[in-house]
Amino acid sequence: MLSFLIMWFLSKRPMYGEEIAQELEKMKGSKPTPGTIYPALKHLQNNGLITSQKDGRNIIYSLTEKGTTTSKKAFEYFCRMFEPVFNDCVKAKNLKKM
Repeated sequence: MLSFLIMWFLSKRPMYGEEIAQELEKMKGSKPTPGTIYPALKHLQNNGLITSQKDGRNIIYSLTEKGTTTSKKAFEYFCRMFEPVFNDCVKAKNLKKM
């Protein structure tokens, strides 16, 4: 799931590792440690899905062409698999509003 989320974030724009951690914190409620984020980034890079570029003291990550294609396919699969769950979430939220 972590790799999927990282690729989803990077499909929006290139990001620093710290920015990815902050986005995950917004979703999860707790900030992942560098020991969680950076091995996942390294794994994605070793598989040719993302690239990194030094920007001063920081490293900016972005999707490769292969990563973009893989990310789109993964997103389509994710939506197909979890659509019933999301629909139930929307129904539950609407019931709470009544």
